[in-house]
Amino acid sequence: MADHSPAPPPRRPATLDEELIEAETPAVAATQSEAERLARIDRELRTGFELLHGLGPAVCVWGSARTPPGHPEYEHARRVARAIGEAGFGVITGGGPGIMEAANRGAQEVGAVSVGLNIELPHEQSPNPYQDVGITLRYFFVRKLLFARYSNALVAFPGGFGTLDELFEILTLIQTRKTLHHPVVLVGTEYWSGLWEWVRSELLGEGRISPAEFEIASLCDEAQEVVRIACAGTDPASY
Repeated sequence: MADHSPAPPPRRPATLDEELIEAETPAVAATQSEAERLARIDRELRTGFELLHGLGPAVCVWGSARTPPGHPEYEHARRVARAIGEAGFGVITGGGPGIMEAANRGAQEVGAVSVGLNIELPHEQSPNPYQDVGITLRYFFVRKLLFARYSNALVAFPGGFGTLDELFEILTLIQTRKTLHHPVVLVGTEYWSGLWEWVRSELLGEGRISPAEFEIASLCDEAQEVVRIACAGTDPASY
């Protein structure tokens, strides 16, 4: 027998990201017009551009928000960020806890500019307290653009879906020449080697990427080696 009960009313979106993405579906209520959505995106982009203009050379550091202080990966990210700062570079993170906090903290400890690009989430991600420049963004795509636009290199520590999303987005931008070559460093060979062997066998081995594209990212562990790769080819004095 057909079910003729009325459909449940649309629920209010948890975030403006969800409102934008689900605007054409009946399950989520539309709370803005298209003009209002576009104006909000415009304001967010303008705010990010104005805040980060003239930042100088910087390295993005990504990794899990769930890595607690005192964990070996947290402390290693803190050391790497200190080394990046001592080399004359600022540090940009996603602004939250875990590896992001560790990197912002390490940058501040050596007087390097510490930037956090926090993101609005349904379960609030509070900005960490180690930021000289901070902003909370509503849209992931704006955040990703700011990561790519204002960084000279990307350093990825062990993380979850968000870290993998950010990593493969920047690899795609480099592969498709949408951006100049950013050095990409994967810190933690034990964590990354399984994934990278899969990339070698299933993507490179099957001709889905080229040998040059496979070489875009480097795996290493030591802080000074991370800095050597990430900061190669950029002279902070030229900014």
